[in-house]
Amino acid sequence: MSENASGQIDTVMTEDRLFPPSEEFASKSAIGSMEAYQQLYDEVKADPTAYWDKVAREELHWFKPYDTVLEWNNPLAKWFIGGRTNVSYNCLDAHLDTERRNKAAIIFEGEPGDIRTLTYQQLHREVCKFANVLKGLGVKQGDVVSIYMPMTPELLIAMQACARIGAVHSVIFAGFSAEAIADRNNDASAKIQLTADAAWRRGKQLPLKEVVDEALAKSPTVEKCIVLRRVGNEVSMQEGRDCWWHDLMDEASADCPAEPLDSEAPLFILYTSGSTGKPKGIKHTTAGYILWAKKTFEWVFDYRDEDIFWCTADCGWITGHSYVAYGPLAAGATVMMYEGAPNWPADDRFWDIIERHKVNILYTAPTAIRAFIKWGDGHVDKHDLSSLRLLGTVGEGINPEAWMWYHEKIGGERCPIVDTWWQTETGGIMMSPLPGAIPTKPGSCTKPLPGVIPSIVDEELQEVPQNHGGMLCVAQPWPGMLRGIWGDDERFKEQYWTKVPGKYLTGDNARTDDDGYYWIMGRIDDVINVSGHRLSTIEVESALVSHDTVAEAAAVGRPDEIKGQAIAVFVTIKGDAQPTDELRKELRLHVRKEIGALAQPDDIRFTGALPKTRSGKIMRRLLRDIASGTEQAGQDTSTLEDYSVLAKLRDDEE
Repeated sequence: MSENASGQIDTVMTEDRLFPPSEEFASKSAIGSMEAYQQLYDEVKADPTAYWDKVAREELHWFKPYDTVLEWNNPLAKWFIGGRTNVSYNCLDAHLDTERRNKAAIIFEGEPGDIRTLTYQQLHREVCKFANVLKGLGVKQGDVVSIYMPMTPELLIAMQACARIGAVHSVIFAGFSAEAIADRNNDASAKIQLTADAAWRRGKQLPLKEVVDEALAKSPTVEKCIVLRRVGNEVSMQEGRDCWWHDLMDEASADCPAEPLDSEAPLFILYTSGSTGKPKGIKHTTAGYILWAKKTFEWVFDYRDEDIFWCTADCGWITGHSYVAYGPLAAGATVMMYEGAPNWPADDRFWDIIERHKVNILYTAPTAIRAFIKWGDGHVDKHDLSSLRLLGTVGEGINPEAWMWYHEKIGGERCPIVDTWWQTETGGIMMSPLPGAIPTKPGSCTKPLPGVIPSIVDEELQEVPQNHGGMLCVAQPWPGMLRGIWGDDERFKEQYWTKVPGKYLTGDNARTDDDGYYWIMGRIDDVINVSGHRLSTIEVESALVSHDTVAEAAAVGRPDEIKGQAIAVFVTIKGDAQPTDELRKELRLHVRKEIGALAQPDDIRFTGALPKTRSGKIMRRLLRDIASGTEQAGQDTSTLEDYSVLAKLRDDEE
C-alpha cells in the first residue's frame, strides 16, 4: 500500500470470491435477501429518528416513556431523553413472564472441566442477590465498581448487578498488571474492587488476589474488596477491607427490584489504549447501548430461539460486554461461557466444547483462527462440528487464507461467516454481512448495518473514490455510540470529532471495492493489535522509559503470523548501561510488570539514537518497515533530522 498526495491509500489487494447464503439458510432468516437488507437500510437512513422510536418502544421495557428520541449537539448525543429504563431488567426480568424463564441463559465450562447451567430465573436470582450485596456495602447510583475477575458466571452476574442498581462497572481484563489496575481505579475513582483468589489458565493458577492487593495499595478510593473463591488457594484477606463473595451472598436477599434509571445514566466505563500514555475510559450509557447491542446481535447472528451462541471473548473487552453479558441476554439467547485457554489440555478444546454442547454460532478472533491453523487440521478432524450453522470473526480484519480455512474446515462450507467491524467506542457491530442476505467475500466486512452511515475521506477531507483508501468516519449518530471519555470531555472532542468536523473519526483506514463492499486497512494512529488486543505504543514506551537504564524508546508493530502483530521496540540506553541479553530480558519483564504479559515486547533492539523529525517526533513508519523487513526504497525521509541514525539501524539489521 502506498499513500498518494491527497492522503488516499492505494490498494493492491483484490478479492473476487463471493459466497452467497444457501437458499435454505436465507429462507429461515429474518432478513433473507439483499433486497430486504437494502429496504431496511434505506428506511433507517431516510428517517432514523422514526425507526429508532418504533424499535425502542417495541423492544425495550420502559418504567417511564421518553419524550425525545435524539438530541444531537455535535459531538454530544443523547438518546431517548426523559425515559427511564434498566439494562438488567431488559436482560432478565423481561423474560420471566415468558416461556424463557426456565431456558438456559448461561452454560459455563471451566478450564478444569466443571460445568454449570443457569436459567434466566436462576440468573435473575443471583444478580438480585449480588445487587443487594453491593447496596449493603454502600454502593449507590453512579459509584464505580472495578472488576478484575476470571471468565466465570460471577463476572457476568457482577456486571448485571451493577446495571441493576445504577452502579457503573469498570471491567479490567484479568491479565493486566497491578499498575494498570491502579491507574484505572484512580482515573475512575473506583469505590469497590471485585476479584477472585485466582484464575485457571493452561492448568496453572493466576494469582489475581495477589495482583489486586498490590494494586489496592495504590488505589486510595477503593473501600472494599470482594473475593470470589474460584480455585481454593490460600490468599491474604485484609481485615475490614476484604470480604468473601460466598459469605456476603449467603446473607443477601434475592429481592432487588431494578432501579428505574435515566436513559443516559452511565452503564460502564471500559478502558482502551489511546495515543497518549494514559488509558482512556470509554463511557457508555443505558438505553441506546442496550438497544444497539440487542438489535445488532439479532441482525448479525440471525439469532433463533433454539440456538446456543458462543462468543469466545473475555468480558474484559468490549466484545464480551456487548455479545456475552448484554446483547444476547436482552434477546433471550443461551450463551456459552468458557473460562480457559483454547489449547488446554489439548489443541482441540474449542472443537470438543462445540461438539459436546452442540454450539450453533461461534464468534471468535482471527488471531485464534491463525493459531488453530498452525496447530494442524488433526485437532479439528476428530470432532463433529455439524451443530454449527453460523461463524463470526471479531477483533481485527481476517486475512482471506484464514477466512477460507474457517469456511472450509470449521464451517464445512455450509456456514456463512459474519466478519464484523466495530470498536469499543461504537458499542456494537457497525459493519457486517447479514448472513441470510449479503453474499460474503473473504476478508471484507461487506456492508454497514442499518443506521450506520460510513464516510471515507482523504487528508483534505474529501470523499475518496472506490478502490482508494482513506480515513473511515461515521457521518450520523447511532444509539450505541460512546458518550464521552470518563472525566475528559476535551480529549473526547479532540480525538474523535476535531480532525473531520461533523463526523466521528474511527481511527481506521478503509476502502470500498467495485461492489460497494468495505475493507478495513488498519489503524491511522500508532496502536499495535496483539492477538486482538489493542495496545498503545505510548504505553509500552512509557513502561520502558520508567526503567532506570532506558533513555528513550519507540514501539512499533510488525506482522506476526499468529498474533496479527508482534511488538518490536527500539531502545536507547543511558550512558553507563551495556546493551546485553540480560538487559533485554530485564526490560521484557519490566514491561510485563508495568502493563501486563500481553504487552511484553517480542523484539528489543538497542540503538544509539532514534530516527526523528526536526520537530522531535519519532518517525515510527521507518521503524515499522525496519522491524518488519519491508523497508521501501524511495520513501520520503525529507523530514528526517539525522540520516546517519537510519543508516546505522539498517546496518544493524544486516
